[in-house]
Amino acid sequence: MHIEASKKKVAKSDKEVFEFLTEIKNFETLMPDNIDKFEVLDEKTFKFALKGMPEIVLQLKEQYPNEKVVLGAASDKLPFTLTGDITALSENESEVALSFEGQFNAMMAMMIKSPITNFMETLSSNMDKI
Repeated sequence: MHIEASKKKVAKSDKEVFEFLTEIKNFETLMPDNIDKFEVLDEKTFKFALKGMPEIVLQLKEQYPNEKVVLGAASDKLPFTLTGDITALSENESEVALSFEGQFNAMMAMMIKSPITNFMETLSSNMDKI
C-alpha cells in the first residue's frame, strides 16, 4: 500500500528541515491534535498513539543529509515506512513530500487506508510548525 500526502512548502532551508526531522522529539510538534501519547524511547525511536488506535513505534531507519528521512516500524508485525523527501526551492524555502509504504493484506489495508491518509495529511500540514 502506497500513500502520498500533499507536498508542503516550508519557509526553511533543506538543511533546517532535515535537522528538524532527524531530531526524533520534534515529531511531537507535527502530530495531530487527537494524539493520546507521545514518548521518546531513544535518539532514534519514539512511540505514539492516537485516540482509538494502537500504539505505533517508529524508528529512524535511513537519512540522506538535506534530502531524505526514512522512519520505519520498529516491529516486523506491521512492516511499513514513512519517508520525507526534502527538495530545496531556494536558500530559505524547501518542499517536503511525505509518503507511506506498507505491506498489508487486503482486509488490513482497507481498514487503515483512511486513518493513515488523514494522519499523513496532518503531518504534512503541520510542517508549518518547523
